[in-house]
Amino acid sequence: MTDDTPPPSGPDLTLGIGVADLVDGKIVGHVGEDQVLVVKTDTDVFAIDAQCSHYHGPLGEGIVVGTSVRCPWHHACFDLRSGEAVRAPALSPLTCWKVSQRDGRIFVTGKQDKPAPQTMAVSKPSGEAPQKIVIVGAGAAGFAAAEMLRRCGYKNSIVMLGREGSLPVDRPNLSKDYLAGSAPEDWLPLRPDDYYADNDIELRRDAEVIGLSVKTHEIMIAGDKNLKYDRLLLATGAEPVRLSVPGADQPNVHTLRSLADCQAIIDGIKGARRALVIGASFIGLEVAASLRARSVEVHVVAPEQTPMERVLGPQMGAFVRALHEEHGVIFHLQDTVTAIEGGRATLKSGASLDVDIVIVGIGVRPRLALAEKAGLTVDRGVMVDSYLETSARGIYAAGDIARWPDAYSGESIRVEHWVVAERQGQTAAKNMLGLRERFDAVPFFWSQHYDVPINYVGHAEQWDEIALEGDISSKDCLLRYKRKGRTMAVASIFRDLENLQAELAMETELEKIRK
Repeated sequence: MTDDTPPPSGPDLTLGIGVADLVDGKIVGHVGEDQVLVVKTDTDVFAIDAQCSHYHGPLGEGIVVGTSVRCPWHHACFDLRSGEAVRAPALSPLTCWKVSQRDGRIFVTGKQDKPAPQTMAVSKPSGEAPQKIVIVGAGAAGFAAAEMLRRCGYKNSIVMLGREGSLPVDRPNLSKDYLAGSAPEDWLPLRPDDYYADNDIELRRDAEVIGLSVKTHEIMIAGDKNLKYDRLLLATGAEPVRLSVPGADQPNVHTLRSLADCQAIIDGIKGARRALVIGASFIGLEVAASLRARSVEVHVVAPEQTPMERVLGPQMGAFVRALHEEHGVIFHLQDTVTAIEGGRATLKSGASLDVDIVIVGIGVRPRLALAEKAGLTVDRGVMVDSYLETSARGIYAAGDIARWPDAYSGESIRVEHWVVAERQGQTAAKNMLGLRERFDAVPFFWSQHYDVPINYVGHAEQWDEIALEGDISSKDCLLRYKRKGRTMAVASIFRDLENLQAELAMETELEKIRK
């Protein structure tokens, strides 16, 4: 334990605890210097590491569902019996601990003799396993699919075709801690370089896929021979919408999608005094917060009257604006940039700004060209069924490009969220092996602005009522976005447990719909 590591808290579990010591069936204590969560269900008692393997969220503040525990921060889920990470964004398992009971007390005596299993317990697949699976895309969905294939015990060939040159990275961090300077670069890779060789995953980092033949089951790669596949996952992701004004192609104008983009921005702000962020999107305002953490003056130009109103509503949008203004961000709303000349940006209102660097965050569009050219059914996304299979048998799609039938809303939806992409990649992996698992996960995302996290679960493109619980200005609130009296989505600030409970309520309703 390092000098700045807090001492272990809670009871010493080796000395035993009474059942009455548990609150809502759980308690966090310690075994030596390790924090351990003890959970009592109706039939058994479990002990597991107390921190999520994603961002070390406190599992003791989460909820227990059956024989699993869910993290309150980003809704990862772990199997209490094995420690397996059964839901993204967590990918790594947790340690399980030995539990004994005597004289009405519960004792944790040490780590289990066997580590958490590396192969997930899954239902028996139908048919023989494919010989070669190709994944186009090395982002959230693509990586999660490859990782899940190996966890499911798939032994045959996996080829991942990436286009960004880097290892698959934790993309949400690019606009948050890493850009702010509070996270080192070695935190970013989802797995280290040797993971791919150790797991026999062929990762091609600079592969430009230029074609797909549904008939011959081949992928065409620029400057390389065609690649055959038995199953194919399209996880091509999205690309930033480019600014189309004079001067948008200058070297001081950036978008943020890849690690290289982020590094270019970090290099660009060295010695910079003032930055212009175009767009008051989630990524735009996260960038604004990160640059303020580096003491760069930030101006935000956006056409809307209230930031994020379309997604979060007017009250939450006004709060987000006020929060950024408290930290020194200067807004130019209901305005647009019409030209950039050197270090000067001209606005439609007639005003101008002298800036050192420009970051454009005006949205992304799904990369659909490959699917369209191949003749797959496309309608504002690659159309997939409940199992994430496209109109061509054996070809699946996941992540930002996939438009799937959402049973909860009764609509076909496409969602550009990191956690959704990872979970879709995991489901697609199982279905490429013939496991026939529906994608029914309730969408979830989080956004971080200074010290304020916003968690959002569900999907509400439209609503006719926003029911507010708590006080937004006090950073203690939960908002329910309703349509015809039915909750479609929930956003919260520092009400993590209630956000988890809202997710569970949506899942319960979804189970009823399926029946």
